[in-house]
Amino acid sequence: MSGLLRRLGLYAIAAWAALTLDFLLPRLMPGDPAAALFARVQGRLAPEAMAALKATFGATDAPLWQQYIDHIGKLASGDLGTSLAFYPAPVSAVVGSGLGWTVFLAGGALIIAFALGSALGAWAAWRRGATERILAPALSLLGAFPYFWLAMAAAWGLGVELRWFPARHAVGADVDPADTLAWCLSVAQHAALPALTLVLSSLGGWLLTMRGAMGAVLGEDSVRYALARGLSPRRILLGHALRGALLPSLTAFGMAIGFVLGGALLTEVVFSYPGTGYLLLVAVRAQDFPLLNALFLVITLAVLGANALVDTVTTLLDPRTRRAAE
Repeated sequence: MSGLLRRLGLYAIAAWAALTLDFLLPRLMPGDPAAALFARVQGRLAPEAMAALKATFGATDAPLWQQYIDHIGKLASGDLGTSLAFYPAPVSAVVGSGLGWTVFLAGGALIIAFALGSALGAWAAWRRGATERILAPALSLLGAFPYFWLAMAAAWGLGVELRWFPARHAVGADVDPADTLAWCLSVAQHAALPALTLVLSSLGGWLLTMRGAMGAVLGEDSVRYALARGLSPRRILLGHALRGALLPSLTAFGMAIGFVLGGALLTEVVFSYPGTGYLLLVAVRAQDFPLLNALFLVITLAVLGANALVDTVTTLLDPRTRRAAE
């Protein structure tokens, strides 16, 4: 338990370092959001408005330590500032909207790829044959292609040429949000192509991970003993082999969850999907420092939180890891 607490303490230090860097980096860069916005609307704002804009974006002349305390206080209250690209919308609302779409798209694709890939990997290790020799290389080859290339191919072939699915945006512009059923169907149709490319690009990796873990478990003495006792193949697969082989895949799955909030940048750009990856591109183009800071902070904390959760679960479930940590 002491080893686990020590690890969690290191994650807390890493989170504090991320908060501090998130505060320092914009202040080390030339210019500020207020000046960028003032230049964008030059001739339509009085020079006296610059002071109000600086106050809006938190660019003050206070000492650095005072700005740092104010920054932490605002973060604790959920105040992430005002977005420059979506002015005057608050950053928290913009990030919240992007996170919702990203969790739906990338999170759903991750769950589907993990479940399907792990099932195929377990089956391939248990039932070795011609199908296994074809399936694993085929999915690995498919995963070797850049996922944005798959996204462009799917958008052109299935979206533009065949018109089976929408190729842009997250929901149809003519759909009334009040019509819940039509809105949900439109969201599902618009997410089909980007989700398909994300699943296909990662399916081979999950298959190989589970197949390798299953191959190692099937060679252990506990499985041989179960076979010698005459247990049914299904009971051996589900009760012995699969339970031991799932831990490496669950560890990788937990770490992948942390990166979900970063969004699938290039896939979201190809399909103009309004997730966090697409918001990152918009923020970079508009020099929207408050939005960039918030996105980087959310992604960093999500990765740290997911890794801390994986460490905790692995330590509690695996006695070997628990002994090594102590």
